[in-house]
Amino acid sequence: MRGLAVVAALLAPAAAVAQVPAAAPFALDAAPVQGGLARGVAPAGTRTLTLGALPVPVSPDGRFLIAFDRDAAPTVDLVATLADGRAVRQTLTVAPRAWRIERLDTLPRGTAPTEDFTRRRAPELAQIAAARAVDRASDGWRQRFVWPATGRISGLFGSQRIYKGEPGAYHGGVDVARPTGTPVVAPADGIVALAAAAPFTLEGNLLMIDHGMGLVSAFLHLSRIDVGPGDRVRQGQVVGAIGATGRATGPHLHWGMTWRGSRIDPLLVAGAMPGS
Repeated sequence: MRGLAVVAALLAPAAAVAQVPAAAPFALDAAPVQGGLARGVAPAGTRTLTLGALPVPVSPDGRFLIAFDRDAAPTVDLVATLADGRAVRQTLTVAPRAWRIERLDTLPRGTAPTEDFTRRRAPELAQIAAARAVDRASDGWRQRFVWPATGRISGLFGSQRIYKGEPGAYHGGVDVARPTGTPVVAPADGIVALAAAAPFTLEGNLLMIDHGMGLVSAFLHLSRIDVGPGDRVRQGQVVGAIGATGRATGPHLHWGMTWRGSRIDPLLVAGAMPGS
């Protein structure tokens, strides 16, 4: 029950988020929160749209998607440049989140990576970066996302360990503990951006699905991948199976999401785990 209470507490900011008032220049469906996303409608005649320094694509019907990193600053400007040259600006206030931080004051952060790991890791990171760099035409970002697998949440987005005052990397996704072979489905429509031909050092069998507008899902530690690069997948379609490949202590699904370099919380995108 304690785990469910933690999940409920983390969902509280999202549940409390209200719509931005209609009088605001941008009609957003949710107020900004660290690790969250919002869909919106740009002012009529918008030629370009930016969130801070990031360009934001706008669909032909004027709709767009923005998201906020786990460590997003308290405010950021959303600016539309209209066809007549005028700029429409709105300063967004990004609500903070309370992350689970574990302090291990007697343990060092860890050993330095081996030469073999470093040699293998560089091309893996290059593949991941290349998969995220391409803008693919998919409307999956418009959908209400579903969980790619259901079960016990064993790892929370944003959690972090501090070793003797030195921060470790925070957890960049949500972990769902299920047995090896449990099917994994696409949480929304998309195009396969990466299907690892061989297990990566950390991620194991890695699958990445581009939902459009820069929104990408990554599924780690799979026991198998059932789709290939460039395949179009539909929400609910089986795309692989849970495993324990790569650096994993047991079978589980790690579901991570990014938007144009920002890591976001799948729990806020898909909502509470069914049955919790």
